[in-house]
Amino acid sequence: MNKGPFSLLNGLIICLLAIASAHGQKAFIKVIDKKNSEPVAYAHVCFEGLKTGKPQYSLTSIDGIVTNEVHEPSKIVVSFMGYTTFKDTVRPGQSVEIRLIPSILNMNEVVVTAQYTPEKVDKSIYRIEVINARQIEMKAATNMSDLLKNQSGMQVSQDGVLGTSLRIQGLSGQNVKFLQDGVPMIGRMNGNFDLNQINLNNVDHVELIEGPMSVIYGSNALAGVINVITKENKTSLLSATANTYYESVGVFNFDASVSGCLKKNGFMIDGGRNFSPGYSATDTSRSKTFKPRRQYFFDGYYTFTTGGFKLKLGGDYFNELLEDKGALQPVYYINALDSYFTTIRYSTKAEVSIKLPRNKFINLLASYSYYERRKQKYDMELTTLEMIPITNSDGRDTTSISSWIGRGTFAVNNPDHKLNYQTGIDIDVETGAGKRILGHNQQIGDYAAFFSLKYDPVKSFSVQPGVRFIYNTKYSAPIVYALSAKWNMSSDWNLRFSYARGFRAPDLKELYLNFQDVNHDVIGNPDLKAEQSNNFNLGLNWNTEKRKTAWNAEVNGFYNLINNVILLAPTGITPNQYTYVNLSKYTTAGGTGSLGFSLYPELKLLLSISETGVTGSLDEGTKPDPLHWLTELSCSINFSISKPGLSFAMYYKYTGTAPQVVFNDKSLAWGYVDPYNLMDITATKGFWENRIRLSAGIKNLFNVTTVPASGMVGTHGSGGDGMNIAWGRTFFIKFSFTFNKYK
Repeated sequence: MNKGPFSLLNGLIICLLAIASAHGQKAFIKVIDKKNSEPVAYAHVCFEGLKTGKPQYSLTSIDGIVTNEVHEPSKIVVSFMGYTTFKDTVRPGQSVEIRLIPSILNMNEVVVTAQYTPEKVDKSIYRIEVINARQIEMKAATNMSDLLKNQSGMQVSQDGVLGTSLRIQGLSGQNVKFLQDGVPMIGRMNGNFDLNQINLNNVDHVELIEGPMSVIYGSNALAGVINVITKENKTSLLSATANTYYESVGVFNFDASVSGCLKKNGFMIDGGRNFSPGYSATDTSRSKTFKPRRQYFFDGYYTFTTGGFKLKLGGDYFNELLEDKGALQPVYYINALDSYFTTIRYSTKAEVSIKLPRNKFINLLASYSYYERRKQKYDMELTTLEMIPITNSDGRDTTSISSWIGRGTFAVNNPDHKLNYQTGIDIDVETGAGKRILGHNQQIGDYAAFFSLKYDPVKSFSVQPGVRFIYNTKYSAPIVYALSAKWNMSSDWNLRFSYARGFRAPDLKELYLNFQDVNHDVIGNPDLKAEQSNNFNLGLNWNTEKRKTAWNAEVNGFYNLINNVILLAPTGITPNQYTYVNLSKYTTAGGTGSLGFSLYPELKLLLSISETGVTGSLDEGTKPDPLHWLTELSCSINFSISKPGLSFAMYYKYTGTAPQVVFNDKSLAWGYVDPYNLMDITATKGFWENRIRLSAGIKNLFNVTTVPASGMVGTHGSGGDGMNIAWGRTFFIKFSFTFNKYK
């Protein structure tokens, strides 16, 4: 674009606006992109009176203009996704041109996970990856499984009944802490959290930390933390959204929400329904590899904010029905045994945030979470379609888990001081009940106090030691400590290092739950030992921006040594029965490298390679095998055409031969899953001043379903000769509508 005439015309407009203002006409604020001088449409603008403190919220027009209607000198804050937030003061009747600086490398994302106070991602001492709302939209992700399946260094696998599980740094999902707005999620099956049950309909962004976070978040955080941050309306008087999603395999989802922000009060109510009919590559029977699912979900919040005080009350409810239809019974083939699994989970929370003078902060959180899984088996008479309930212990069962969480922190975080700190307490009491729980009722409590210190001897270097003291009602817990450091070697280079001790007590299901269905027979082991680990991470990052281009390169390495890692092993009692056992030593090592390029605003390209090695030994006297390696390659391309408002995205991932540690005849062995490729393609366009968003594309372009495997056990529903990865190639379309009222 020729900037000369455009800049001249833009200056003339501002002059005319100023002249008009001098003659008693309205004053205007014009918001433009600093790099290409294009207007920034639909940017959020907040005016706040310097004397009265009364806020006014507006939205720029398609020409980037908003009326200045303040009656006193006011603070003005202009924000828009992908730009650095602008702050200044404005007078009544003043017309101003504001040039927003685009954040090409997304270094200005604000994160809260593991921080003393909300912090820009590039300032955090931890390496945090942020997947924002725009990326979620371009991936057309409906749940956490969709979102993470193409992430480098992460492996997602499927089970028809237990759902989708995750591995990070060679460690299973039982070592990953899942949070929603800082509250731990409960309800793991077989040690893993079903990613299909984490919906993204009301998610603002997701924060990922790979590596141990046991000092801050305690148990289940050896491999990392995934914090789902939900949306919160802070600007519009009233906002309403509706989304529909259809996928050619038969998936149909719908959700809607309404939220508001009036003076000191805010609220949101959200709900929806997801449906999947199930899928099998060769659908020749009633039993499907991917079971049919129906999900209902609701959530909401209320906030009260005044000065440095904020109160947030929230809750959510989730209900899933999974149908495990059996094959026809032999002899007459007129009946079948069907199992229906109902999962119910809900949680409530209250959070108080207080900002005290001299950069002191208090945060208090209390939460109650409940999880229930019901099983009901039926004898389905196919001639009459009558469903006859089976009432014996094998046919009907209910298991419930409840958790009380309490967390309080006090932090001093002054950016002008060299020394800052945070201290806090954590309380987590989990209770399990049901016929398949040993003794029908068990409880485990985890009580902890933690302290961390952040010291900046010079502006370019930060070091943060931390310690956590734990009392566990079932296990003797060690003192857990960590040391993290960050060195800003120059404006373009930074180096991060971390070491941490980790501790994970077995959960109630690993200890006491007996789980059986047509594909699974897993019994708990009350004699399990707690896991303890030593973890090292090192990362080097380089980024630079010049005019409209930006480059980013990153290299990260890790080493994890875990004692008493918990894995599944055959009991030897029956061919398909398994229990949990401790592996004496388990080691993972490896690293990732990535290179990113951006041409603003049209193109973003990211290439990544990951190497993950795993090994272990069954007992102290056995020498571990050499590391067994997994290679992954990933590529993402985002391309936009501004005038038609079209965006295109491609996500590709190659997963090499994947080693899996298994037990075979009470000895340690290795299984392998063959390589496979995944690719998704998405196109997105906005209509009616972006109130309507339409996305369409292809998922699983290479039609990957079950990948051949060797030496595997059949406990997880995949069978010994294959691993379920995804259902076949599908086409999807998504329609979104958003309405905002600002006055």
